[in-house]
Amino acid sequence: MWQQLGLIVLLGLAAVHNFATAERVRYDNYHVYQLQPKTTAQLDIVKELDGTNDGLLFLDAVHYVNNKINVLVAPESVADLLAVLQRAEVPHQLVEENAQKSLDLEEELVADPNRRSGDYTWREYHELDDTYTWLRTLTEKYPEQVSLFVAGKSYEGREILGVKISYSSSRADEAARATKPGIFIEGGMHAREWISPATTTYIINQLLTSTNADVRKVAESYVWYLVPHSNPDGYVYTHTTNRLWRKTRTPYNNCYGADPNRNWDFHWNEVGSSNNPCSDTYAGPNAFSEVETRTLADYINTLKGQLFLYLSFHSYSQLLLFPYGHTGELPPNYKDLKRVFDVAVSAVSKRYGTRYTGGNVYDAIYPAAGASLDWAYGKMEVPYSYCFELRPSGNALWSGFRLPAAQIIPTGEEIMDSMLAMINEIGTSSKM
Repeated sequence: MWQQLGLIVLLGLAAVHNFATAERVRYDNYHVYQLQPKTTAQLDIVKELDGTNDGLLFLDAVHYVNNKINVLVAPESVADLLAVLQRAEVPHQLVEENAQKSLDLEEELVADPNRRSGDYTWREYHELDDTYTWLRTLTEKYPEQVSLFVAGKSYEGREILGVKISYSSSRADEAARATKPGIFIEGGMHAREWISPATTTYIINQLLTSTNADVRKVAESYVWYLVPHSNPDGYVYTHTTNRLWRKTRTPYNNCYGADPNRNWDFHWNEVGSSNNPCSDTYAGPNAFSEVETRTLADYINTLKGQLFLYLSFHSYSQLLLFPYGHTGELPPNYKDLKRVFDVAVSAVSKRYGTRYTGGNVYDAIYPAAGASLDWAYGKMEVPYSYCFELRPSGNALWSGFRLPAAQIIPTGEEIMDSMLAMINEIGTSSKM
C-alpha cells in the first residue's frame, strides 16, 4: 500500500510496541485527527494505517466510508501521517493538539477526597481491587441473597469475579428460587470503557438497596448474574500504564492483546475485525484464544436454558444494539427484539432526556463478528440479547471514553429505567 502511494513511511520509530513498559504512558503533544474517508480506496488506505505502529492509535473502527475516525498521533508521526492523507486526498481535520490535557482533566474529575475512607460510592471510578473487595462485602451484608462466583480467569491470573443475586422469602422457597428465569449482565469487556463496570456495580447496588417498588419487583422476581470486569488485566492496565488501552494483555510477538469482543466463537473473524495483532480490533489467532472469553463462556454455558436476557455494557455512542454483527440479515425473533428495543430507548430518555438510537449491530453501528451478545443469542439461545453503548453520544469527538465521574449515577439511573422497561415488556408478552 505504501508503495502504491509512492511513500516510504516509518511511523513512530521511537515508539515501543503497544507501550510494553511499566512506565505510565502519557500523550503529551499527541495530536488528535478526525479522518473521514469518502471512497473505498481512501478507506483501504486508512485500514492499512490501523495497527502499523504505536505512533497511531485508532479510537474508532475503520469499516465504512463517510464515517468519522478519530486517531491519536504521536508528535514524531504527524508529518508522515499527513503526507499519506494528503497524497490519498483523505479528508481530515485536527481536533486537538495535546491529548494529555484532556486526560489530565479526567484525573481531576474522578478524584474523590474521601477515596481512602473505605467507602464504595459512585462519585468516582474505582480500581479493580476496590471493586472486588466491595463485591466480597456484599456476601456478608446480604448472605441470603448474594453469592459470589468466579466466571473465569485472565491471562495474568486474575479472577473474573461475578455476583449472583437471588431472593426467596424463606429456605423453603429454594426450589422456587432455582426455577426463576435468569438475567446475565456483563461489563468491562473493553478496558478503557470505565463507565461500563461502573454501571454494572450501580445496578448491583440498586438490586440490593433500592426501595423503589418497580426495582424491588424485578430484583426479587429473577436470578441475576452480574460480572463487572470481563477483562480485568486490561482494566488494571488502564489505571497503571495506559488509560486508552482496549484489549486483553496476552502477548502476541511484539504486540499485546486481542479484542475480547471479537473473540467469541460465533461467526468469528468473518467481518469487522483485524488479523493484525497490533490492531485494537485484532480478533485473536482463533476463536476463544483469550482465556478471558473462553472461561467466561464456559461459565455462561453452565446456565444454558436458564437465561432469557443478556446485557453487555460498552461505551460510547448512546446506542442500543441487538444481533447480528456478522450479517445484515435480521434474527428470527427480530420483531420481538425490536419491540423491546423501542420500549427501552423510550424509557432511557425519560429521566434526563438522553437520546439513544440503534438496532441490529451490523446496520446500526458497523459489522462486528465475534461479539458476546451474538454468541449469547446464537449459541446459548438467549432470546433477548442486547448491548448498551453508554454515554456520551457519538458527537463527543475522541473524548467519549473519558466520561466524567459526575455522570456515573445519572448513567446508572437511566439504564436502570431502561432495563426495567425491557424486562416488563418481555414479561408481558412471553412466557419465560
